[in-house]
Order: sequence, then C-alpha cells, then structure tokens
Amino acid sequence: MLKKFMVTGFKNFKETICLDFSDVRDYSFNKDCIRDGLLNKIIIYGKNGVGKSNIGLALFDLTSHLSDKNVSPGLYDYYLNADSEVDFAEFRYVFKVTDDEIEYRYHKNNEQILRFEEVKLNSEIIFSYDHTKKTGDLEGLKKRIPTLNYEFLEENFSLLKYVVSNSTSEAVKPLRELVHFVNNMLWYRSLDENRYIGYKNDSKDYFNFILAEQTLQQFQELLNRAGINEQLVVIADPDGQERLYFQRKKPIPFFKAASNGTKALYTFFYWLTIATDLSFLFIDEFDAYYHFELSEMIVELLDSMTGFQTVLTSHNTNLLTNRIMRPDCYFILTPERLTSLANATRRELREGHNLEKLYVNGEFDG
Repeated sequence: MLKKFMVTGFKNFKETICLDFSDVRDYSFNKDCIRDGLLNKIIIYGKNGVGKSNIGLALFDLTSHLSDKNVSPGLYDYYLNADSEVDFAEFRYVFKVTDDEIEYRYHKNNEQILRFEEVKLNSEIIFSYDHTKKTGDLEGLKKRIPTLNYEFLEENFSLLKYVVSNSTSEAVKPLRELVHFVNNMLWYRSLDENRYIGYKNDSKDYFNFILAEQTLQQFQELLNRAGINEQLVVIADPDGQERLYFQRKKPIPFFKAASNGTKALYTFFYWLTIATDLSFLFIDEFDAYYHFELSEMIVELLDSMTGFQTVLTSHNTNLLTNRIMRPDCYFILTPERLTSLANATRRELREGHNLEKLYVNGEFDG
C-alpha cells in the first residue's frame, strides 16, 4: 500500500505537497475506510485551479517509467512548475510492502527524463544513482545481487525497473512487489471518455466488453440501482457488429443517446469490472455528471471494496458527512498544502458534527 507521497516542482506545485495515508485518527466509526493502519479511501476537495487533477497526475508519474502501461497523450504537457528555481521535479513515495517499508525518490526534468533515483528499504539505502553522470552508490544492490551487470543501463531507463526485470533473487522481492503494485494502479478522469493512466487489459475493449450476457445484466442492475430506469439490449447492426442499445419500440444507440452521467457510470463499471486486481484507484472529478444520490452510492460502493486504495476528487459537499466517511479521510487542497479535515481545525471533530456545514462556513480555511 502507499503510505505517503510528496511532490515538489511539478506543474502548479512549486513547494512540497504531501499526501499522508498514515495520518489515521482513532475514530470509532467508518473503520472500513482504514486498512492495515493506513487510509484506504479518501476524497480531495479544493477550489478550481489549485491542482486537484495535478495531484493525481503527480502521484501517477512513476507509472511512466516503472510499468509498461498506458499514459494518455497530453496529460503531462507543461511538466515543471513555471516559477521553480530548479530544473527538475522531485517525487517521493513511501510504500508499505508486507513487513517492509520502501522509500522511492526520483527527479525528472522538463522532458520527463529521469535524472536521479534512490531506493531505501527499511531506511537502508539500496541504491542512489545519478542518471546524468551515470554514477552512484550501488553497494546495497551489489551486496544483494552481485551477478547483475550494472554497467549496461539504457538512457532514461529506471534502475529500479532494470533490477526487478533482470533478477529473480529473493533479495529484491520487496522491490518486485513494489513494481507489481505500480503495475496495478489506475487513474482515470470521468470528464473524458475513457482517458486513463496505468492498468489496462487489452482483451477487454471499452465498447464491446459489455456485450457478454452476464456483464450486461450486471450493468443493467447498476443502472437501475442508480435510479436510471432504462432497459438495455444488444443488437446486431446491418454490418454484423453487435452494439449496445436502449430498448424501445425503435431501439436507440446507447453511446449516442446516453447522458453524460450515464456514460460516466458506464466508464466506472468498465474499470471496476476488468480491473480485477487493482492496487490503487484515482478517479478525477469522479462525480462531475452525477446526481448527489448517485455520488453517495458510488462512494459507498467503493468503501465496501477494501482490496485497493482509492482517491477521489470532487466539488460535491453533500459527500462531506460522517455517515459516509470520516474527517481523516476528507482532504482539502490549497496552493500551500494538502490536509485532512481532522488537521484543518483546532476543533475536535466528532461523529455528530455536520462536516458540510463546517466546511461551507469556513471552519477549515485556517
């Protein structure tokens, strides 16, 4: 699991922004939001332009060099902070892997090229490598896997990925588990039609996966549960291709007639259906097209899925309630910091507090 994330110098984050999943309070309610002592489900709020989308992009930057997964074009344009005095962005991750803690830190320049990497395992430096000078401290690696050729490193190729890809040694098992976690991370944005970073099963086409009878039935049930009283049917068109339709006397093509909210729900269902071994899910503007009741339903559904960490961004203050989550799981992003409601006030927040009312009245602005 991801324990802590910090980023500096990326996009609009000139100073360091930290997302700490280990800052768990001792609330006795909604314990499903916590797993293994870490925050498992959180929602990030913030005014327009403060970087809610960018915190997700920053967090998922490591997928571009540790995995072979998709990164949709254009998401990482204007990479560095325009006001930064240094010519690189720094990313720092702390992972909890079984009984170990791994810290992974790296720098990238404006062309998104790796300049520096460092890995610590339980506070011990495994390696520290300067990609520009092609030198560094590799003693920790050489001690664990002395037979690996450390002279051959392709330009802009992660040393961490190189080690995991070229060694089956038990000595690097924690690093292999870290990379596996990264390979199963997923970011997607509800405002776009299936724009995503990370996890992808190419055998499950976005438009055609729904054609299986059982899958269609499950989506139909989700629609009806969301209050969308439509019936769906699969019809073979004159070209022989089966497609999804709303069932009417004259059937209507689903993807041409569905509302933005219904299509957003389809995308949500798509990912939760094909991504059977997710490790981390980030949905940007997850409820931009949803009615508030549907937003609550989705959050409660995700809360019941304890096998992966989830981060959502939203403007929907109806979700700010202890009935659904808890104060240490709601975060506010400002240009200076990212902090939970529990840390944004001197007031001792209790289960009976109206979090939405406190938020609207400026309780957490200090």
